[in-house]
Amino acid sequence: MEMPAPRPERLAKKETLITRLREVLPEDAVIHHEAELRAYECDALSAYRCPPMAAVLPSSTQEVSHILRICHDLGIPVVPRGAGTSLAGGALPTADSVILGVARMNAVLDTDYDNRVIRVQSGRTNLSVTGAVEEDGFFYAPDPSSQLACAISGNIAMNSGGAHCLKYGVTTNNLLGVTMVEMDGTVVEIGGAHLDAAGYDLLGLICGSEGQLGVVTEATLRILPKPEGARPVLMAFDSNEVAGACVSDIIKAGVLPVAIEFMDRPCIRACEDFAKAGYPDCEALLIVEVEGSEAEIDEQLGLIKQIARNHDPLELREAKDADEAGRIWLGRKSAFGAMGQINDYMCLDGTIPVSSLPHVLKRISEMSKDYGLGVANVFHAGDGNMHPLILYNANTPGDLEKCEAFGADILKLCVEVGGCLTGEHGVGIEKRDLMWHQYEAADMEAQMAVKDVFDPAWLLNPAKVFPLDASETRRATAVAAE
Repeated sequence: MEMPAPRPERLAKKETLITRLREVLPEDAVIHHEAELRAYECDALSAYRCPPMAAVLPSSTQEVSHILRICHDLGIPVVPRGAGTSLAGGALPTADSVILGVARMNAVLDTDYDNRVIRVQSGRTNLSVTGAVEEDGFFYAPDPSSQLACAISGNIAMNSGGAHCLKYGVTTNNLLGVTMVEMDGTVVEIGGAHLDAAGYDLLGLICGSEGQLGVVTEATLRILPKPEGARPVLMAFDSNEVAGACVSDIIKAGVLPVAIEFMDRPCIRACEDFAKAGYPDCEALLIVEVEGSEAEIDEQLGLIKQIARNHDPLELREAKDADEAGRIWLGRKSAFGAMGQINDYMCLDGTIPVSSLPHVLKRISEMSKDYGLGVANVFHAGDGNMHPLILYNANTPGDLEKCEAFGADILKLCVEVGGCLTGEHGVGIEKRDLMWHQYEAADMEAQMAVKDVFDPAWLLNPAKVFPLDASETRRATAVAAE
């Protein structure tokens, strides 16, 4: 994966940079020794690594402002980092950049139950937002699989979703406002603790911008009352295509489950060996959950089970109590860790129309045979957000390159059937060069023009999202102006 070569004139400023950063930050918040920087050389896309010039760990919006102003003055690129769980290389540094990590910024700043909002620092983990309000009967809806570790800052950067996004939406549907610091150190407030703000929807630009427009330090999030009840049903099928057709029929019937999750045989077996969830031996498995009152749940699940029976399931298992419900979800929530115990893999992220699920699953299986690499499928089937896990051996020469080519073909297929390159992982470096497959030059120019407004020097995460040949002129102009 190509990255811009480090600029010698930037590397030469390291001593000056460290000195100035220490003037505005505690000593333990400035990391610059080679051994310590290894912790920041990659994110969860660990196939690519490069230690940064330095890493900083601010504790407040004001400290972030000081950091960015210094880096702006010196012409040093900044790579924002939440918890480092990005699977698209969104927080991969270059050797002449500074990692700005927000992990120490994890406080709850305000909770307003009357208006159903919570304001937190952006380094707070996703699951701990719900943890702060659940005793009072509320929860935060977006629930990525990495929710125990991932930070709200990264969720905003990549517009993360999760298993329950079918009903509650992704991050953008649950984000009301942010405090953001621009590259020159200017602090701005966008949106707020209300349904909508006057003027252009700048919040819609920020959510999903992958740290390219500013560093989000605080977020106002929508919280919701806990549902009266919820119940999942597990469905086993003898083929991926039949399971995909069942998902399509559930959606067409107008039922709105809170989640529809898909797993295929390789993932089912790995999860069962790892979590002992009691999953059946089958080719494909769906987990469908509905919520509401007991009467509402019974009615919805009755219709869903009838639709499933039309596809001759091998098993239909409705949870009878909280323990059975927990076991049904246990394997799915353990999927990525379970797969990591048996094989090197690359986790993709693409979105397709739900009606295309049977066709796309069939084509992925055919491509798997063509490439000679296994693939496990686990994804949010209700909204068509796919997560194929391509299995390869990192110690076999050429396997990584073969895996990358296979992944590119899957993502191209997503676009060709009317979908897009990403649903929640972002573009980062992983899909950067595939942007030409989805966008024309005029489309790309319009997007880069937005970055020009917020970050004219192209110092915020500059080697991500846009193909290097598309952004080369802008990045070169910015360097010349230093």
